[in-house]
Amino acid sequence: MENAELKPATAPGTPPVRRAALIFIFITVLIDILAFGLIIPVLPHLIKNFLGGDVSAAANWYSWFATVFMAMQFIFTPVQGALSDRFGRRPVILLSNLGLGLDFLMMALVNTLPLLFIGRVISGITAASFSTSNAYVADVTPPEKRAAAFGVLGIAFGIGFTIAPLIGGTLGEINPRLPFWVAVAMCLANFTYGLFVLPESLPVDRRTLRFDWAHANPFGALKLLSGYPQVLGLIGVMALIAFAHVVYPTTFVLYADYRFGWGPLMVGVTLALVGVLTIIVQGGLIKRIVAALGERRALLFGLACGTLGFTLYALAPTGYWFWAAMPVAALWGVAQPSAQAIMTHQVDPTEQGRLQGAITSLSSIAGILGALLFPHVLAAVTGAQAHGVLAGATFALAAGIVGTALLLAWYTTAHLSAAIVAAPVAADVTAEILARSTELQAPLSESETHA
Repeated sequence: MENAELKPATAPGTPPVRRAALIFIFITVLIDILAFGLIIPVLPHLIKNFLGGDVSAAANWYSWFATVFMAMQFIFTPVQGALSDRFGRRPVILLSNLGLGLDFLMMALVNTLPLLFIGRVISGITAASFSTSNAYVADVTPPEKRAAAFGVLGIAFGIGFTIAPLIGGTLGEINPRLPFWVAVAMCLANFTYGLFVLPESLPVDRRTLRFDWAHANPFGALKLLSGYPQVLGLIGVMALIAFAHVVYPTTFVLYADYRFGWGPLMVGVTLALVGVLTIIVQGGLIKRIVAALGERRALLFGLACGTLGFTLYALAPTGYWFWAAMPVAALWGVAQPSAQAIMTHQVDPTEQGRLQGAITSLSSIAGILGALLFPHVLAAVTGAQAHGVLAGATFALAAGIVGTALLLAWYTTAHLSAAIVAAPVAADVTAEILARSTELQAPLSESETHA
């Protein structure tokens, strides 16, 4: 049954899109996140098994796995966006689903690291469809309802990254390849479902006439950063946040194995707890904290919690002490939306999209650099058989990076208008910022959202 509310408000004459289409996009994002989340607790262990149980060698290899994945995301997210502008959203989304399922099939079957590495390259390319899913939502949703629609996609991320690692860890205890097979089934089922259900959202008369390499260039957005000198300091803060965050997906599994002796199940339980804490902070506490403290103090509070949380992680002698530090570390989730809110006051409304796109590109580069750095630090620690405080060197390094972001944020915001950055803001304004953050950060799912 067709729903007139789903007609794009700016495109008269566009055929109405069935509600099933939006439901499919939600399911697509959810299943993709579930598929990725299933293998989080087991992929590093699988690499370690290929290397005879050598944690140091596994950390070095996993660094290249994570780096190439993030690099492929950085390169191919705008490429897929440009392809969807030229040929439509439907074929790009469906081919991505199919490619991801076949890639997981390959990773479930291979028995050598080079082949597993190739699978990770393909995974990075095919997983770049989140931006196309966001574009689909924008096509079929009136402007005044897009924030709510993107918020629904944020729910899919939250659900997926809360339950999937727990399920993957449980399956991984049975067989380290089993989560890959379940991911295969989910992705291919998603492709089959979409083949029969998903309509095209972008009519032929609204598509670009040719594939535009200018818009497919991932470095193009970075050129815009020099045009915003008034927020360069906050852009630096955002990059440092992204840089430090990469310590989670690139080192946590092997770190927990080395320091606490955790297998896939305990890792899955921990990541599920992280997901619950993230939902609590982002779902309710951010609005209250920003409303009570104002944007500047909320930003500094979040960064202070991040610095303290990472420091406690580095010092945690047991897994239970690590768990005790998680609520503190979770509060650093207040920092990013607060920084984004401050920047929106400093930039003209007509330039908001370009600014956020440039920040996303810069955050992707920070993620790539983090993927090169943190696992190699862990490899050095485990190779030297360091224990005690030295074993937490990766999290101590992340604490230093967030501490640097705290100092930069304090200095930068002190020079901005006190009326803008210090006054408490309404909860609905913060909600809009969070919705925009969900829209723009979705393509960075793997590097930004795993933990």
